Parts: sequence; structure tokens; C-alpha cells
Amino acid sequence: MKLQKKKQLAKRLKKSHRQTRQAPYIEKLTSYGQLFADVPEVKFLINNVLESDHLIKNGLLPQQLPQLLLPDDIQDRLYRQLASKYPAGNPAGDKLWDRYTAALPKVDRLLRNYRDYLEETYGMWSYTNAPFIAALSDYLAGQPVLEIMAGNGYISRGLRQHNPHQHVITTDSKAWVDENQTGRHPVTTVEKCDALAAIKRYGHEVRFVIMSWSPDKVEIDWQVLQLIRQGFPHPQLLVVGEKNGATNSARFWKEATLSQAGLEKVNQHLQTFDLIDEQVYLAK
Repeated sequence: MKLQKKKQLAKRLKKSHRQTRQAPYIEKLTSYGQLFADVPEVKFLINNVLESDHLIKNGLLPQQLPQLLLPDDIQDRLYRQLASKYPAGNPAGDKLWDRYTAALPKVDRLLRNYRDYLEETYGMWSYTNAPFIAALSDYLAGQPVLEIMAGNGYISRGLRQHNPHQHVITTDSKAWVDENQTGRHPVTTVEKCDALAAIKRYGHEVRFVIMSWSPDKVEIDWQVLQLIRQGFPHPQLLVVGEKNGATNSARFWKEATLSQAGLEKVNQHLQTFDLIDEQVYLAK
């Protein structure tokens, strides 16, 4: 996606947040799924979101998502579809066309805002899907793992479920819980411990440290990397985030030595479905 188009879409996404929150997200998508039941291009995207939400709501990891963008020529496709069913000037065809064209911008906003819905409803920032966890578990090869800044613990829980014999330590400062209700519903046991203290406590016990979606306004990620560099030569730091984008500090992305060698299969399952292009990096 060209940078200019990405910025335009990001502004449009931000502007639509308030409108999208006015009614229950899934209820609206379900309603539009019924309206577009005979339009495969729209129905397919809506069904993917509804199924993803259903799995998360039931304590399961979701599957990967396609890119949640309507085709650029969706109106032309709808016009041709209606023209093949209704004669020109047919009131029923005209009425359906009006309903479709009025609904499309709203469906577009809802699809683009799915990640926001996941954050606000489940406290899931990185889209932790089942194929990603399976590939990550294979990469870790059963070695002991420390997850820092784990939030509600979706990555740790997935790793534990995929390999019950793997030693996974899950920590988070929980400083954000008082401001975010979703933080009161962890999906696995999360020890209250800030990132630096967790590394000092467990760094000599683990082979990998996982840091997912570190905030972009603070340099805790850089402090973590410095601590590992200076006192913990054995664990490798795996970072999940969007390079020079929505996650991690600018200093971290500028000064960390990053590699994706050996992580190709893992990153195949973190393909972007929205404007956020998150990936896994080995940081040194």
C-alpha cells in the first residue's frame, strides 16, 4: 500500500471511531451480513470477523484473517449484479441498490475497526491467531520462555495450550488495569511484575524473552534490550510489533539490531488484515 494512501486510510479510520462505538459492534456486523447475504465479496469479510469473534469469545484462538478491505470496485460489482436480476427502473432493484450504497461506508468502517474492537472488548492487541501460535511454538522448540508486558496473556496461553510441557513464565506490570476494564480478565495466570524486574528475576532461567506490542511513546523496550545486552547473554529477545509504526519506541527501532532469520514461517501467519503490519523480530 502506498504511504499516502495508508495515511489517508488511517485518518479515515480515526475519524470513524466515535461513530462505530455508538452501537454494539458485532450486532451491527451481523445485521449487515444479512443485508449482503447474496454479495460474496462482502459476506466473506463479515463472516471472517464474526467467526474470529466467536472463537475468542469462547476461549479459543481465532484463525488468520484476510485483509479486511472492500474491493475498490465494489459498487460497480453490485451494480452489475443487480442489473442482471432486475430490469432498469425496477423499484425493488432501485430500493436494494439504495440500501447497499448507504450501508457500504458503514461496513467499511466496521471492518477497518476490528482491531480496535478486539482491544476494547478482549484486551487483545497483537492478533494472536492459532496458526501463528503453532508456528511460534515450533520455533521455540520447547525451550523455556518469559513473556514480559504480556497484557492478558494471549500469547502465553496459546503456547501453553500448544505445548503443555513448555515452561512459560507470564508477567505484566498491570499498571494499565485500572484504566482499562479488559485488563481485569486475563486468559491465563499473569504474574504482576514489570518488564525489567521480570528479566532480572527470570532472565537466567529462560532461553527466550517475548515482548509484544510495547508502547510507542515510552522507551521501556530500549531499556529491556539494554538490560539483556548487559547482563543476560543467554535469552534471545523476540519482539512482536510494527516496525516504525504503531508499536515500540523510535529509539528501539533505530538502534536495535533486528533479524527475521528462521522466523519466516512464524511471520507467514501474522499477515496484516488492516493498517497495522505487525511482525516478529529477533532483537539484539
